[in-house]
Formats: sequence, C-alpha cells, structure tokens
Amino acid sequence: MLSLSDWITTLSLVFGGCCSNAITLEHITSRYPNAGVLITFFQFLIVSLYGLPKQFTFNDPPESKHTTNGPNGTVSAPTTPRRRWFPRLKNRKVPLLPYFIQVALFFVLSTLNNAAFAYHIPMTVHIVFRSGGMIINMILGWIFTKKRYTARQVVSVLVVTVGIIITTLSASKPKSHAAEVDTPDVSLYAMGISILGLALVLSGFLGLIQDWVFARYIAPAQAEAASNPTGQSSWQENMFYLHSLALPLFYFSKDNISMELTRMSSSPPVLLSLPQSGPLAPYGAGLLVPSIFVYLLLNTCTQLVCVVGVNRLTGRVSSLTVTLILTVRKAISLLLSVAFYGGQGNTEMWAGAGLVFIGTIGYSTGSKSKDQKEKKD
Repeated sequence: MLSLSDWITTLSLVFGGCCSNAITLEHITSRYPNAGVLITFFQFLIVSLYGLPKQFTFNDPPESKHTTNGPNGTVSAPTTPRRRWFPRLKNRKVPLLPYFIQVALFFVLSTLNNAAFAYHIPMTVHIVFRSGGMIINMILGWIFTKKRYTARQVVSVLVVTVGIIITTLSASKPKSHAAEVDTPDVSLYAMGISILGLALVLSGFLGLIQDWVFARYIAPAQAEAASNPTGQSSWQENMFYLHSLALPLFYFSKDNISMELTRMSSSPPVLLSLPQSGPLAPYGAGLLVPSIFVYLLLNTCTQLVCVVGVNRLTGRVSSLTVTLILTVRKAISLLLSVAFYGGQGNTEMWAGAGLVFIGTIGYSTGSKSKDQKEKKD
C-alpha cells in the first residue's frame, strides 16, 4: 500500500513529467517533423544513464556454505558477500533472451510512434490513437492466451474503436476552404495512421511477452525480494535493460540523427545567462545555443521523469489503478495540447476523444468486476 508521500511523489512524476513531455514533444515535432529517431535516441540514452548506477555493485555474489543442523544433516546458509575492487552487474531476475525480444519490439514501436509526426499526425490524434491499445490487447489475448472478456469489456472496446475512427477522420478534413492549403495530403496522413496502427499491434505483442515474463520470472522473484529489502526493484531492472540494450540499434540511424542535429543547430539562438552571483557575475557570462536544443533537453529530461513515474506506479499498484491514472494523464495532455497550440480541436475530435476515454474506463472497471466474480465463484 502506498503512503501519502509515495502517492504525491509518484503522481507528480507521472503528471508533471508526462504532460510536460507531450508539450515539448509537440513543439519540436511541429518544427522538425523528421526528428523522431533523434528524440527517441536521447530519451533512451538518458533513461539508460539514469539506471546504470543502480545495476552495478562492488559485492561478489553471495555464496552458500554448509552448516550442520543436528541429526537432520546439513543446510545451506548464505555467507556475507565480499567486497571487490571493480564493480560488476547485479544478478538479473530475467535472462537476457526475453529482454532481447522485448527490446526489439520496444525499440521499433517507440521509433514508429515518434516517426509518425513526419506524416503530419497532430498531437491530439497521436494521443487518442495510442489510447486504443486495449483493442489489440483483447484480440491478441483471445487468440493466443484464450482469455475471456465480459460484455462490458467488449462494449467498451467497441466504443473506443468508434472514438478512434471519429478522431482520426476529424483531423483529415479541412475546416474551411481557406484551411485547405494547410490540410495534409490524404495519402501521407493515411501512411502516418498506418505507422501508428503498426506500433499499436507491436505494443500488444509486447504486452503479451511482458505478461509471460512477469509470471515466469518476476513474480517468483518478488516473493524472494520480500525477505530481502536490499535487492533492487524489478521495475528498475526492466527499465534499464529495455532502454540500454536498444542503444546499439541506433547505429543504423546515425545518418538521420546527424542530419537532424545539423538542421536543429541552425535554429534561432537563445542566450542562457549564468547566475548573477558568484565568481562569473562581473563578466556577465552567458551561453548562446540554438533555441530548439533547449526544448530537446527539456523533452529528454521530462521523458526520464515520466518513465520513472510510470514504472514506479506499475510496480506498486494494481493494473486497474494504472490504467485509470494514465487515462486521466492522457486527457490532461490532450487539453494542454489544444490550450498551448490550438487549431486542432473541433467537435468531432472532442467527441471521439471522449468516447475513447469513457471506453477505457469502462474496460478497466469491467475487468475489475470480472475478477471479483471469479473470486466469488
């Protein structure tokens, strides 16, 4: 059970980090729509660097020694771990092979989600479309794991589907004759929606694999961790390996990353003044940097805050609570997107978004009622 301070900290990370990240992301992609791979690289890099110190230890693995326990023979007791000169990686709860499979899917879907902005996908559509993951989860769960769903869950998924269709179509229509010049090419927009759809399918497969990994490796490890408070949390290990193992894959996109950095370096400069107190104060020193780099730094840092907050949340509360909190977070991000940048909201878009969020909550509560019914039976 989370304490009040834990709730405040976790919710501040989720809402503060994720909502501000969406704002900075829209600012960057509206000016540099092909910067998706670059943004993804920096996001993966900072999460890996953050998690790296927590994966090293200067202690050797504990060894078991045999002690005599009367007539019953011998039992094994762990010895005190020995200190070493050089650090080593901590023992993982999950083998590398399952991580490699998750990393491949996670890397591709993260890159696709950010690359979709190059096809003139508005942030509002981006947020709403990615909220439809339960559709894919239900289909894959029914096919591969033979899951059964309540009538409320099925109806909720249909509501979400209708909402996504309405929102997607609303953004592809010109609002007036004067706005037609700003309307993206229909084929280009359709390609962007296809990319988001593929990312949604990959996300569904990733969810299936993560459920299997949790049941096979993490759940047994959590029981052991309850008696070993010094061990690292499973979410910290998962967060680190999913991001760090994907970094070498960006080598194949090095030309795109270099080109986008070059383009961004020509953005209007901004002067970052140093503190007015201290040894540098008399010199009025400052740093002149391309303005878009400031937003790129903010986006990278807020992504770290968002990822840490979501992982803390998923590791401490039920999946129902996670779904409801993240649904509220996406709704707030949608409102902030329209408030800050405007020009993307219309009646059809708001109606579609409302159906998506209502369907998400209905699906989650339907899952809870199903679990309660099974317990009674």
